Amino acid sequence: MIPAVKLSPAAFSVTNQRSKSAFVPSVSILNMKKFASCSLRPLYLTRLDDPHTSELKPRRQLLDFRCAASAADDKESKAEVVPASSEVAQKLKISIYFATWWALNVIFNIYNKKVLNAFPYPWLTSTLSLACGSAMMLFSWVTCLVEAPKTDLDFWKALFPVAVAHTIGHVAATVSMSKVAVSFTHIIKSAEPAFSVLVSRFILGESFPMPVYLSLLPIIGGCGLAAATELNFNMIGFMGAMISNLAFVFRNIFSKRGMKGKSVSGMNYYACLSIMSLVILTPFAIAMEGPQMWAAGWQKALADVGPNVLWWIGAQSVFYHLYNQVSYMSLDQISPLTFSIGNTMKRISVIVSSIIIFRTPVRPVNALGAAIAIFGTFLYSQVRAPCM
Repeated sequence: MIPAVKLSPAAFSVTNQRSKSAFVPSVSILNMKKFASCSLRPLYLTRLDDPHTSELKPRRQLLDFRCAASAADDKESKAEVVPASSEVAQKLKISIYFATWWALNVIFNIYNKKVLNAFPYPWLTSTLSLACGSAMMLFSWVTCLVEAPKTDLDFWKALFPVAVAHTIGHVAATVSMSKVAVSFTHIIKSAEPAFSVLVSRFILGESFPMPVYLSLLPIIGGCGLAAATELNFNMIGFMGAMISNLAFVFRNIFSKRGMKGKSVSGMNYYACLSIMSLVILTPFAIAMEGPQMWAAGWQKALADVGPNVLWWIGAQSVFYHLYNQVSYMSLDQISPLTFSIGNTMKRISVIVSSIIIFRTPVRPVNALGAAIAIFGTFLYSQVRAPCM
């Protein structure tokens, strides 16, 4: 790369009185011994024999140049050297995000399953989760704990399809967990990469390298084996997890396409998403279940469990918002590949912890299917990296 040379107007005298603009001599007539390039960036050069510079430095000094980077620099010259301490701090920050994300997700799934066992109304449960998160963020904005996002009508128009897909995926996953074990729901949800590739290939027309397609085989095969050997298989629970996968794939697609150029942080982006999803979901929850069913279910839950059910509902609502919020905050700090690997590890922690806590019976063949599916998801994240 040949560096651009920017010459100060005061560097050379002008003898032509008919032109008031500065005269820039060609490179061929410059005495190159009097100049030096100190960087590949564009430079401001000053002659040594200029009277101004001669007053500043002794004449014995051969080279005396002031270097300044131009604003029209390229990407390579903009690279900055990151101190080792800053890099360590960034890795520590990401590690804290991941650990918090996984822990909050595990806690949410435990309380969510407890609520659904005592109060089997997934539409209301999903609505309360979104309502709690929306209220928390509105309070944070009003009290200035978090700076409110600057949005306009175009932002909310772009967010609408994302919110629709998010609402469908959230409700479908909750319906699934109300019918089957938490571990089974997450085993089926580990097939989300397969849905992503298939939707991108047949609907969006994107193509992928052969290793990406091959990585889907263990995902599909492992999920199929786990479903076939599930002791408490339920078709509604299975279909709920499958619909959730498809909805979240479209959520990611709409989010990438519609939110380009929108300067909203991950925390505020998910807050806006929760508010719009709550507005969309509320009328459907009333239509699908309704206050009469909720009142009857509430009386039964109080009789069976006692006041603890109220604590469970509050906990699952709070932790649902927190774990999603942290995941979106993590996306601001890491690459899609790192996030995909983290999501895979998160799912493993949820499956293992739910099996231990709820003492879910698992056949060896069922565990093998789950392991194959999770391993396939990890392979997918590795071979998908060049395409991201």
